Amino acid sequence: MAENPIRAPSRRLLQNHDTLVVWAQRLLNVTAVVVPLLLLAEWRDAEVKDNYRYMAVVAVLLMLVIYQNSGVYRRFSGPLEGVQQLARAWGVLVMALGVVAFFTKTAEEFSRSVLLLWVLIAFALQAFFYLLVLAIFNRIQGRSERVPSLLLGTGPLADHLARSINRNPWLPDRICGVLSEHAGDNSHWKVPGVPVVGTTVEVVDIVRSMGIRRVYVALPLRLTHHVDHVQGLLFDCNVDVIWAPDIFSLNLLNHSVREVAGIPLVTLSETPLISGGRAFLKMLMDRIVAVLALLALSPVMLLAALAIKLDSEGPVFFRQPRHGWDGREFNVLKFRSMVVHQESGGTLTQAQKQDARITSVGRFIRRTSIDELPQLFNVLEGSMSLVGPRPHAIAHNEFYSDKVNAYLARHRIKPGMTGLAQIRGHRGETDSLEKMQMRVESDLEYINNWSPWLDLKILMLTPFALFSRNAY
Repeated sequence: MAENPIRAPSRRLLQNHDTLVVWAQRLLNVTAVVVPLLLLAEWRDAEVKDNYRYMAVVAVLLMLVIYQNSGVYRRFSGPLEGVQQLARAWGVLVMALGVVAFFTKTAEEFSRSVLLLWVLIAFALQAFFYLLVLAIFNRIQGRSERVPSLLLGTGPLADHLARSINRNPWLPDRICGVLSEHAGDNSHWKVPGVPVVGTTVEVVDIVRSMGIRRVYVALPLRLTHHVDHVQGLLFDCNVDVIWAPDIFSLNLLNHSVREVAGIPLVTLSETPLISGGRAFLKMLMDRIVAVLALLALSPVMLLAALAIKLDSEGPVFFRQPRHGWDGREFNVLKFRSMVVHQESGGTLTQAQKQDARITSVGRFIRRTSIDELPQLFNVLEGSMSLVGPRPHAIAHNEFYSDKVNAYLARHRIKPGMTGLAQIRGHRGETDSLEKMQMRVESDLEYINNWSPWLDLKILMLTPFALFSRNAY
């Protein structure tokens, strides 16, 4: 008998489960932003001028996009995490308003005192409303019985899921027990209050005996084929069945879930900044900060260029091919810090401590990272970003690509002048695979967690990492 062709479902498989609580929080956030701005504007000028009205509209539109993408309306495990996420999203929104004002040349039309008070009051009100909604929700939920739930699996994913569900005040579920994949020693399972109550083959009997109303399937990836069997067993038990695919056992890079023709697609690896508002925001921040930095640091760069010219023969700038975004080659620009030389056999040797090739001026500019300042021109050109994985020499990429796990995945984003690895001290010579592995892990963590707030944090912490003893 011929197989039936795949048909798109009559409704979306990826449902948007926005609740009344989420819509209430959205409305309260808009109120917390718009009302104080208009009241402060009237207090300052005895009327609400058009520029403040336009600003309120722009702020609301930005809020709808930024808050959704920043996960403000996700249900966090506690009030602190929710307020922290709200603060990050509000910071991005305020920065975006500043960029809009800069390009429209309207910054001088607003009172600085009004804006400062508005930023503080609006955030305080948003945080208050968030905590108020959380308190009301907890009070209502506390009056109703939590849904007794069972978890299939005892691996790392199941451990994370059990802890997250039981400590999340927004979720009505309570994990009462777990079923192991097979009988035997389950001493590795250490989630408080969630015992191992049997094995997966006993799922039907345990569901009935414990009065379970919801079952979470969190089996290892190697046992994914059992999901269909488990669902079939539970069809007649009148319980909800929720599958948590163990995708985290894979090497993920900026993973996401989307839908095409009603079919959910799990993206396991994707560049986070290929297009859209996120890419535009990062490009905008790169160009603005690069221009401002070049203006502010031009005296230092001119003095460095003069010192290099007087100290040794050769060009002031050093150009070297590097791999950039998606592995495309570009020429990175730096101040020359070594004597002009040609390495034998075409090999490339990293600078080492007491390296005889480094000039006296070169030693100082390398230690203070002044030699990296010409890369601001790379940022303006678009081949680099202010923040991202540092671009390595092509020879080093070829050497490490098959020795360090997921090494080349760091090229899924533009290389940066500084990065998460650099502020953690993973800079300078990588004389062991372990050092390079730590650098790559930080680079991949940055790609997976990119946000404008993370870029700002790295830029602010970079000056404190400049004098690292690992740089020479």
